[in-house]
Amino acid sequence: MRAVAVLEPRRVPVTSLALAAAAILAWTLTISWARVMDMGAMPGTMGMSLLSFVVMWGLMMAAMMLPSVTPFVLSYRATLVDHRATRLTGLALGYLLIWTAVGVLAFFIADWFGGLAADRPQTAQGVAVATFGLVGVFQLTPLKFRCLSHCRSPLGHLMHYLGFTGRLRDVRAGASHGWFCLGCCWALMLLMIAFGVMNVGAMVGLAAVIAIEKLWRHGETFARVFGVACLVFAVLVLFEPGLAPGLDPDGVSPMQNMGM
Repeated sequence: MRAVAVLEPRRVPVTSLALAAAAILAWTLTISWARVMDMGAMPGTMGMSLLSFVVMWGLMMAAMMLPSVTPFVLSYRATLVDHRATRLTGLALGYLLIWTAVGVLAFFIADWFGGLAADRPQTAQGVAVATFGLVGVFQLTPLKFRCLSHCRSPLGHLMHYLGFTGRLRDVRAGASHGWFCLGCCWALMLLMIAFGVMNVGAMVGLAAVIAIEKLWRHGETFARVFGVACLVFAVLVLFEPGLAPGLDPDGVSPMQNMGM
């Protein structure tokens, strides 16, 4: 008899579906928040309190980072033999905890940037140029590619994470990976402040950049190209400050001085 191969449809891991659902929910809430508050590409903290800003920042980070972290989560999942849902939840919480905590620093940086845009437009333009220049230079540094290598190939670090013990071991693993991810992407997040923290278009663009860097096989080359593009953009901002709406004095709204 001749053997007949039966092809079974590939099953999408429940973990992938959960991450996709969480990212979609985060995008939906973030975009709805921006529309309801009519924030757009306003400079600074947009009049938000520290707590509101950090909550909003956490939603943004979940929307932007969860898709690109999926390969790491799936690799980690493969090492688990029991209580997978609980342990993966801890992993995700540890990862997002790092990015949410960064929101506190981002609040004060955005507040400072917004003050510059309102009171010192010439200085604000210089800071915008410096911001894009800094991002462009960082994109070409060995530190960038060391952290990016960790994000692109996390398998080599799983043995280290498996050595963690205790009830919070998965949270620690997520936080550890989050630190490497922060080291890779902190400069890109600085661009969010330059473009306007709630600039949805900038969010989508930067989320795509992050995903391409981490998931595409030519991601490292793309990271270098994007770095060069940022250096070019820095020059363009000299002639058109509106390209950095988060530091554009014309974008300052009375809401900047209101508290939520």
